[in-house]
Amino acid sequence: MEYQTERFLSGLEQLNITISEEMLEQFLVFYQMLIEKNKVMNLTAITEFEDVVEKHFLDSLSLAGSIDLNRNYKILDLGTGAGFPGIPLKIVFPELEIVLMDSLNKRVLFLQEVLAELNLKKITAVHGRAEEMARKSEYREQFDLCLSRAVANLSSLSEYCIPFVKQEGMFISYKSAEIEEEVCQAKKAVHLLGGEITKVDKFTIPGTDLFRSFVHVRKKQRTPKAYPRKAGMPAKNPIH
Repeated sequence: MEYQTERFLSGLEQLNITISEEMLEQFLVFYQMLIEKNKVMNLTAITEFEDVVEKHFLDSLSLAGSIDLNRNYKILDLGTGAGFPGIPLKIVFPELEIVLMDSLNKRVLFLQEVLAELNLKKITAVHGRAEEMARKSEYREQFDLCLSRAVANLSSLSEYCIPFVKQEGMFISYKSAEIEEEVCQAKKAVHLLGGEITKVDKFTIPGTDLFRSFVHVRKKQRTPKAYPRKAGMPAKNPIH
């Protein structure tokens, strides 16, 4: 099937990203697999090629404008869903070591199929809830970077994500443009969990008028053992 890839390529150019033919092919195969699987399970409400390019691929890759990704980072993509932002980042920056984590096993099985089909190395998809996985020694405070595009308020997300981050590592939350109030409300939780909000980067997804923000949290101290609280608590009763 033929896809109009000009918009994708010009968006990448605006992010100073150049991709090979092979990488472009990986994105197209990923798109086809996503759309096919979406017929039988709910992975995304966004299905048109150009919409997926803008709202999933370019949105995921916009992180390259906020931090230098040409490093050997060990990254956790928490609540990855259909593989965003982790899979686009892995395709473009193959040196990154990435763990995709999701609480729904059906999604994880789909992601494992994608990773195998795209022949991606140093990336795994694991099934588990953040509240339980963050208590396991192989995950707790093991990552340079934890990313999340999950829809939850920043206080709850911080409780899910910060426990996975090493000291001096970063948690970066993909957020919508209007974020000031949420950032303000999350400061106590972030501090309690050992973090500090260092900046909020506002950006527009290339080639669109869609505004977004990246909230950067630097991990300053180890997270107290009490966090994250047991399943469901961070969402139901965020730290204020």
